[in-house]
Amino acid sequence: MSVSPTVEVTRSGFIALAGRPNVGKSTLTNSIVGSKVAIVSDKPQTTRRAIRAVAGGPDWQLVMIDLPGVQRPKDALTERMQRRVEHELSDADGCLMVVNAIQGIGPGDRFIADLLKHSPVPVVIAVNKIDKTDRKQTVEVLQDCANLVAGAEIFPLSARTGAGVKPLLEHLVSLLPLGPAYYDVRQRSDQSETTVLAELVREQILARTHDEVPHAVEVEITSIEQPYEELVRVEAVVLVETESQKGILIGAGGQMIKAIGIAARHSLERELAARVHLGLSVRVKRHWRADDRVLDRLGIE
Repeated sequence: MSVSPTVEVTRSGFIALAGRPNVGKSTLTNSIVGSKVAIVSDKPQTTRRAIRAVAGGPDWQLVMIDLPGVQRPKDALTERMQRRVEHELSDADGCLMVVNAIQGIGPGDRFIADLLKHSPVPVVIAVNKIDKTDRKQTVEVLQDCANLVAGAEIFPLSARTGAGVKPLLEHLVSLLPLGPAYYDVRQRSDQSETTVLAELVREQILARTHDEVPHAVEVEITSIEQPYEELVRVEAVVLVETESQKGILIGAGGQMIKAIGIAARHSLERELAARVHLGLSVRVKRHWRADDRVLDRLGIE
């Protein structure tokens, strides 16, 4: 997506977020921006695309790049996700590594730290979820973080409650170079409308499914129509890889897909500020995560 400067500001730039799956990158992004631009779930692979989320003040604009969780690639989908992470990290003005205070530092965090050790731009570490750890556990994680990336500033915080987010934001803004705004001051994300709506539907699926189903699910919006001002008709297809996954999503007597549809419709109505009629269907597309044509169509680069 091309962007054009619209307003002169003192500082503007891009901060890439890196971290293991489920450390709270999307929750932190939403907290910094002040609105929901990324779906949130406790399932790995929730974020599959690099989302540019825009935060701004009177004399600054910060573009947070919420990246997929860093992981060793296992298929075409995760290979694309990993390439996107590495590309965005190389082009950013700063890197924000997010770690989970509850889990502590593990091999995945050290793998990411190794990627960032030779970064030409400043690296900052956010220790998230301190609202769920005691003082001793928090101190231990902070000490471990000090050995991850030499010279990195470390910020303990809770993205869920907002505690500690403001000092982090002020520091990130201080890292930005002088320059104009890259996005309109009213814009909060670079995602297309169809992608936003598809992700809101997928968020409700993630909230209700377990085991391998969340990894194998993707949502595609096939049509959006507005027959009159107060109503928007949205048709969506849920892709899965096996008949058994399709059965789980439909549920006994269609109860699961009905519950997903009701919850997703409410999310879409909040997003579109209109009444929504949502049509959901489930389709089996075997091995779609390894199919480059499907990934291209879904916009997963």
